[in-house]
Amino acid sequence: MKKPGAWLTCYALEQIGVRRVFGIPGTHNVQIYQELEHFPGMTPYLVTHEVSAAFMADAISRTTDQIGTLLIVPGAGVSHAASGIAEAFLAGIPLLVIAGGIERQSRHAFQLQDINHQALLEPITKAAYLVESATDIVPTLYEAYRTAVEGEPGPVFVEIPVDVQTAVVESGSLPLFRGHPTRPPLDTAAIEEAARMLVNAKQPGLFVGWGARYATEALQSLSAHLGAPVATTLQGLSVFPADHPLHTGMGFGPSAVPAAQHAFADCDCLLAIATRFSEIATGHYGLTPPNNLIHADINPKVFNANYPATLTLQGDATDIAVALLEKVKELKPQAVDSSVLANRIAFDKQDYLDSWQKLHGPRVNPGRFFAALRKKLPNDALLICDEGNHTFLAAELFPLHSGGVFISPSDFNAIGYCVPATNALKLAYPNRTVVGIVGDGAMMMSGMEAITASKYHLGVIYCLFNDGQLSQSGEPRPDKRGAMTKLGEADWISFAHAMGCEYVAIEDNQEIEAGLDTALTLATRNQPVLVDVHIDYSRHTAFSEGLLKTRHKQFGRTKRAASLARALKERIIG
Repeated sequence: MKKPGAWLTCYALEQIGVRRVFGIPGTHNVQIYQELEHFPGMTPYLVTHEVSAAFMADAISRTTDQIGTLLIVPGAGVSHAASGIAEAFLAGIPLLVIAGGIERQSRHAFQLQDINHQALLEPITKAAYLVESATDIVPTLYEAYRTAVEGEPGPVFVEIPVDVQTAVVESGSLPLFRGHPTRPPLDTAAIEEAARMLVNAKQPGLFVGWGARYATEALQSLSAHLGAPVATTLQGLSVFPADHPLHTGMGFGPSAVPAAQHAFADCDCLLAIATRFSEIATGHYGLTPPNNLIHADINPKVFNANYPATLTLQGDATDIAVALLEKVKELKPQAVDSSVLANRIAFDKQDYLDSWQKLHGPRVNPGRFFAALRKKLPNDALLICDEGNHTFLAAELFPLHSGGVFISPSDFNAIGYCVPATNALKLAYPNRTVVGIVGDGAMMMSGMEAITASKYHLGVIYCLFNDGQLSQSGEPRPDKRGAMTKLGEADWISFAHAMGCEYVAIEDNQEIEAGLDTALTLATRNQPVLVDVHIDYSRHTAFSEGLLKTRHKQFGRTKRAASLARALKERIIG
């Protein structure tokens, strides 16, 4: 049986379990797109920009059991997608990035889009492959998939030249894919030692990252049995449900909410699982773990990178959590009474939310907005944020009660993530409510992707936090910054209608309830809705306040003096 390379590409993708392909067809990949028509189990989705394809594929990998897949043109297509690929790389998200390539059999130099893609992507992928023969396509894609998902996940790149796509070869008996990822074995002695440390601690605590998203049940049981408060990273927020009595919020250092700071004040043994202790997770490295630090991760390179660990556990987070729970219960059959701690956490959480409700001003109060949104959304609703101040408002003011329902960019901070990721989640979960929270700066980055939602009849809601400026967490308040952060005046009503979206405005607190009701009703008609929220950014989040203080403390004497001078100037003359 003879088949062209493009058909073999689609066969391999089908075997791997790919169901959605995001990208833009062009001269160097159109053969593969044409062959996709013969594979009804896979659907290609046209985007307006390759970076959106990368963000959409990223969102699929984060929230489903399928690998997010891009099919893009070489050259500019690859460089356009690079920001999304880097976002996935730093977040540990598997991606399969497939690009066409120049005609390798040609003797001509300076072909269209002729660059060294492997060199370009080497710093932001786990591996990059160049397929030189059509007979190599299937085994190469199988290997690429295994590389992407094994160990710490990440993106891989496969270049399939156009002449390899068109080459017709005898396919023979094609191999089935059986390359399911393997997990490293656990060190049982280290597991037992970690369990003893946790059991013997006066106040153990848990710090949970995104990599533990499949360990939710075991971690809840472990926390309850030990009476251990639980803090998460930004990405880990939906790993541990906010309505669990021992959940404290994001982080536990100076950049954390009061509930976390108080609950972890006396922590003498910390289990940090599936977190790298990266800059955002630690509030610019401002937190101080206890001397007894147990660090568990699939990637041994993260151990002792920023904080020295007393004990390290390499392995899959679910395997480690289950093994620890079993050993802890064996060593300490009776669960700890944590009712006093739980009551303190509940009080601190409510007190913090109440303090936001008291914020007065002519614009929309973030505390009231998120309280209303939480009340109106089902627990399994999916929330997507972009990069900016709104991300940390959502992290602190919108409790997530179900696993895997929140995603946002983090360590790479790629602005423009929200709109395409929101679209992707609605494609993956058509029967669930999908809401994006996006700043106006981020909307200007990738807002054109709203027309993709319109094209595919996606009933998504984009809540546009509109203040006319680039508002990033940890920066001075919006009214104290220079002209470089001011955005151009946008007519969001015209924009929404041009993209095929319905438009709803929420200009003050009195319009929150009715505005959200209208948006939710319109979204049920399978059409995207842009909700223009005139947000009040006058108050910093706890994360932002703590970040500013931590950075100030880490400055040298000269920088601290200069920072103080700037602050005085702003206070005196504005």
